[in-house]
Amino acid sequence: MFLERYHSIQDNKVLISARQGSLFAKEVAGDFNPIHNPDERRFCVPGDLLFALLVAHFGLSRKMTFHFRSLLGDSVPLTFREDDDGMIRVYDDRDKVYIEVEREGESTRDQSIIEHLIRSYVAESGKNFPHTLKPLMESQGVMFNPDRPMIMYQSMNLSLTTLDAPEPELELGQATLVPDGKRGNVTLDYRLMSRGKEAGLVSKKLVVSGLRDYDPNTMDAVVEQFYRLKEKAWD
Repeated sequence: MFLERYHSIQDNKVLISARQGSLFAKEVAGDFNPIHNPDERRFCVPGDLLFALLVAHFGLSRKMTFHFRSLLGDSVPLTFREDDDGMIRVYDDRDKVYIEVEREGESTRDQSIIEHLIRSYVAESGKNFPHTLKPLMESQGVMFNPDRPMIMYQSMNLSLTTLDAPEPELELGQATLVPDGKRGNVTLDYRLMSRGKEAGLVSKKLVVSGLRDYDPNTMDAVVEQFYRLKEKAWD
C-alpha cells in the first residue's frame, strides 16, 4: 500500500521517522506547518498519518471515533493493538497512548476503498490552514502565535452510510471556532460525497493554542510564509 513509504517496521514495532512524517504531510496532506519539518525542534508526526495507518491495518468501519491523546515525536517505537475493551490504541514502550479508536458496525479491509478514503480525508485536512482557519480566526478577532503556530487534533468522528463510496470527496458544511482563554476550540463538519451522493458525515475537533488578538498584517505574513514553504517543497 502507498503508506509503506511513510513508516517502517523494526522488531515488530512501527516507527515513523521525522523525514517520513514530513514527507506524508507535504506529499499526501499538502500540510506545510513548520512543526512537521524534520529539523524542527518541536517536530511531531502528523495525526493524519496515525489515522491512515490505523485504518489501513484494522480496516474501515461504518462508525469510527478517533481520540488524539499525545503528540508523537521522531522514530518512537509503536505498538498498534486492540484491547480487551474493544478499543484500538497506539502505545509506545512506556505504555503512553497516542491515539485510541472506537468503532462499530460493518467493516471492510478492501485496500482500494481504504486508500481512496484516506487520500480524500487527508487532502481536505491539508486545507485547514489557511483556507478554513484563517477566516475563522479573523471572524473571532483572534489568531495563534505566529512564531509558534500550534494546531492540534483533538478528535475525529466518521459515520458512513455505505462502505462502497467510489471517488470520495469531503465537502465542508459548517466550521466554528470558540475562543476559550489562550486556546480556541474548532469544529469542522463535512459531508462525505461520492459521485454527487452523500455517503457519510465527518466531524473533526481541533485546538488552536496560544491565542492572541488578530493582526491582519502578521497573519498575511504567516500565509505568505506558508506558500513560500509550499513552493520550496516542490522545487
